[in-house]
Amino acid sequence: MGRTFAEKLLNGKAGEIVFRKPDIVLSHDNTASIKKTFEGMGGKKVFDADNLLIVLDHDAPATNAGIANDHKVIHEFICEQNVKRFHPVGDGICHQCMSKYARPGMLVVGSDSHTTTAGAFNAFACGIDRTETAGLWIRGETWFRVPESLKIVLKGKFNPGVYSKDLALWLVGMLGASGANYLSVEFHGPGLKDLSIADRMVLANLAAEMGAKNAVFPLDEILKDWLKDDYQGVWADPDASYLETIEIELSDIVPVVASPHSVDNVHTISETGAVEVHEAIIGTCTNGRIDDLRVAAFILKDKKVSQDVQLLIIPASREVYLQAIEEGIIAALVEAGATVLSPSCGPCLGKGQGIPADGWNVISSANRNFLGRMGNKNASIWLGSPATVAISALYGRIADPREILDESFESNEFPYRREQPPVYTIPEGENRCLNGVWNYKDVDNFNTDQMFAGSLTYDIKSSAPEKIVPHLFKGLDDNFAKMVKKGDIILAGRNFGCGSSREHPAVGLAHMGVKAVIAKSVSRIFFRASVNQGLPIIICPEAVEEYNVGDPIEVYLEENKIKVGERWFPYSPMPKELLNIFKAGGLKKYLKGEA
Repeated sequence: MGRTFAEKLLNGKAGEIVFRKPDIVLSHDNTASIKKTFEGMGGKKVFDADNLLIVLDHDAPATNAGIANDHKVIHEFICEQNVKRFHPVGDGICHQCMSKYARPGMLVVGSDSHTTTAGAFNAFACGIDRTETAGLWIRGETWFRVPESLKIVLKGKFNPGVYSKDLALWLVGMLGASGANYLSVEFHGPGLKDLSIADRMVLANLAAEMGAKNAVFPLDEILKDWLKDDYQGVWADPDASYLETIEIELSDIVPVVASPHSVDNVHTISETGAVEVHEAIIGTCTNGRIDDLRVAAFILKDKKVSQDVQLLIIPASREVYLQAIEEGIIAALVEAGATVLSPSCGPCLGKGQGIPADGWNVISSANRNFLGRMGNKNASIWLGSPATVAISALYGRIADPREILDESFESNEFPYRREQPPVYTIPEGENRCLNGVWNYKDVDNFNTDQMFAGSLTYDIKSSAPEKIVPHLFKGLDDNFAKMVKKGDIILAGRNFGCGSSREHPAVGLAHMGVKAVIAKSVSRIFFRASVNQGLPIIICPEAVEEYNVGDPIEVYLEENKIKVGERWFPYSPMPKELLNIFKAGGLKKYLKGEA
């Protein structure tokens, strides 16, 4: 039996735990917090400064003195450790800068969930948390569970007005926010020949929004031409075994948007209707490349953005910015009424300029539209291609890019419509805790933005465990942080902890002494963060379903079973390699014990 890409690169069978040394370890503004954890582990000199890549992009330029001081600490660390691969403020978004370094056959990790973007270069690239990054600075290797694989076969080519972002959202809508949880997504098929490197970066980036561990493309002629060098890639054997194979005819894809407040809440633009738009954003690690700016300029050249719309353009890097200036793209966009921001993540996660006002509708080329994602929970976010964003800014409503083409098109419905779970906000005064059990069993896709706001994430002072606790779960339940106590148990629905690689929720819950989180399913990165913090994370949907309000719950970690009322529920034990980390009280204590 042949092997998949993941099995070959990690040199293990699906389901095995292996320890490997990454070729690149990425961090960004969170480097200041990682440095603090590194020193707390006893670290003084990093294991291999040459495999570090540090980019200042998330809150850049700094929006307050605390962030500016963090940037100063990072600059000092760069000098102390002789880190050569460093990109200061203005150089670009970390995943765009990664394109200078990630190469076929590499193993890449980063303290950001969208590290998956580097899969466009035939690398195995996945997100990890800050604690694990600090651990890599100390010992150079970390654990990987070899994932099962999903094969996506692309055929045909896009029709005019349809772009890779439409395909990416189509796939997320088809599979769901957890449809590829912990899977390695491989892209195959004759349709690849018409997908540029920028297109592939979009698809690899959005794979994180369906829970994938990584997404990857082959070293084909497109990538070889882009690399302009001779590399030996890694690819799956023809007889490799896959969990599932999906075939996509690219000519069937039409322009779509992800409606509030979930990336898998996908609709065609024709069925979305003429939603009024107040803010439009073209940029972020998903869509801020020269191809994207060219499309926007084509749509907006010699026209004017609606006077009711604020259009923000955020080039993905300094090089993209300069190229757009040389090609006249920036002039065309500014003349149309756009505002150009410094290459950075910008308002995507509620930092930087461009936070929306109350009641505003935002159309963005970003990758997440969670409630409050952009720093204001009273705004609503739609996601679309740069072409969709540009024409929507022009008309002041969500519009189909095909409207400016001479060719006629039919109205369509998205064929994989899924029922969206409600976006909960627990009313103030409603107590979800009884007998030490916090009952969120009805809450699916409880995401990291709800657990701990992105606007707080990159200030080192707010990253200390005791500083995290007052902000825990504020996006869902204002009572939680006020009332949670040592020994409490949290019950949750499906895809608990989806979203970013933000470890703050796991850090805060572990600091408070939460006894366990029991969920129907857990996102890959939150599971990993929980192990690294020594926070018991148990997947047992039967126990969650059978819980009745008021039932006492007892957890027997050594015996891998749960007692809910008078009923017993077994659950799958943790692999022994991870159990050692967990028993030590988390990765920090585990590595300290090894030192």
